[in-house]
Amino acid sequence: MTIFIGADHRGYQLKDTITQYLQSKNIRVEDMGNYELDPNDDFPVYANKVAQAVLQNPEEYLGIVICGSGAGVCIAANRHKGIYSTIGFDKKQVESARSHDHINILALASDHIDVEKAQELVDTFIETKLDHSKKYTHRLQMVDGQA
Repeated sequence: MTIFIGADHRGYQLKDTITQYLQSKNIRVEDMGNYELDPNDDFPVYANKVAQAVLQNPEEYLGIVICGSGAGVCIAANRHKGIYSTIGFDKKQVESARSHDHINILALASDHIDVEKAQELVDTFIETKLDHSKKYTHRLQMVDGQA
């Protein structure tokens, strides 16, 4: 498994903390930027880079995008066909979103969660298995305009 991670200035510090956390668990992480704290950067740049990277191999790659509210990066990531992203705020919510909705990018709101909560949400995201029941796969086909 490879996780691509990206954040703007408001998520920059949390991105670095989550990257180190995942690497300590021997999980391969690819940092898609920003690589320096730049208060004038724009979240779509990093959300788009993460989405494009995940789409290279959606069966093996996951993404994490971070901004202050989590909303901007989530919206930007979801503009890419084949990306399913949501803002994580609760362990059960992330588990359900990953299992039932097959999210492949987790958006985090750095202004609203602490490091421990972020780690819990990331762990839930990467550990939850997809539910391939007909009910959920049919819904995804509907989302993609295929049903």
